Amino acid sequence: MSVIRTAGGYSVTLRPRAFLAGAGCAVLALVVGVLAIGSGEYPMAPADVIRTLAGQGAPADAFIVNELRLPRTATALSVGAALALAGAVFQAVVRNPLGSPDVLGFTHGAATGALTAIVIVGGGSAALAGGALTGGVVTGIAVYGLAWRGGMHGYRLVLVGIGVAAMLTGVNGYLLTKAQITEAGRAVLWMTGSLDGRGWDDAAPLLAAMAVLVPVVLLGCERPLRMMEMGDDAAAALGVRVQRVRLVLLAAAVLLVALAAAAAGPVAFVALTAPQLARRLTKAPGPNLLPAMCMGAALLVTADFCAQRVFGERELPVGVVTGVLGGGYLVWLLATERRAGRI
Repeated sequence: MSVIRTAGGYSVTLRPRAFLAGAGCAVLALVVGVLAIGSGEYPMAPADVIRTLAGQGAPADAFIVNELRLPRTATALSVGAALALAGAVFQAVVRNPLGSPDVLGFTHGAATGALTAIVIVGGGSAALAGGALTGGVVTGIAVYGLAWRGGMHGYRLVLVGIGVAAMLTGVNGYLLTKAQITEAGRAVLWMTGSLDGRGWDDAAPLLAAMAVLVPVVLLGCERPLRMMEMGDDAAAALGVRVQRVRLVLLAAAVLLVALAAAAAGPVAFVALTAPQLARRLTKAPGPNLLPAMCMGAALLVTADFCAQRVFGERELPVGVVTGVLGGGYLVWLLATERRAGRI
């Protein structure tokens, strides 16, 4: 580890292993993205894909890449990065590896909003995305309000989130029973998590939000978050406004989760597994926010590539792949935490 001091008096901590791990995940995500864009009924070599992305391809190649395949890959990369960043924030705030949006109920809230838009309102894709965003944000406000008692404690947030998730699971089941067959099929496909048919209209809101929220989290809140992992009292003694920083971080994470769900549905377990895998790769203390983002992008674009190509002609929703892999990881994590005496 080395510290680089700048002319303005700021310092930047450089951890070579963390940098290499994050860069490796980013390169892997880009390589798999290029392979995904080049595969399909009209295959293209990676060199042709890169040439087309650089604006030097034939008109037919440009249409296939830029209009048909790139939006799906861009959605996969942005959704994976957003979920992983949100998961890293939640796990750092609650100081618990199980503190992910999947466990705390935020993805359930987004699903409730989307189901309401499908079953009750009967709207199209725009209404579904708006419902998911609204449901995620309202759930975040509710969980924060219920967990607040003169301050915010990590374990209280986890317990309240689990309770809210259980209630919303029942609400979602009820909404599915009230839906027509076609609406129920559409809702179940969305709740599984899918990138099929995603266009720029689906990716644009999330990309725009990430352009604002990612710098806020990485540049404005990562250092206070590192201090908060030592405990609220220690962080406050070092000058961190704990409750304000926690509120900003939770608001940013809830927005990222809700917008990711609006773009691709509640894709399971990426927010849980990516930060943990990134930390194991970097072996560095702290939340490892940037490596977690790169890991999440690599995980989701790889899962989507496998869902499209590994199972023959039968394409799977990406949420099936992440659910199977992430479920196995969750079982292993629970067993590890139990052996360590933390649960």
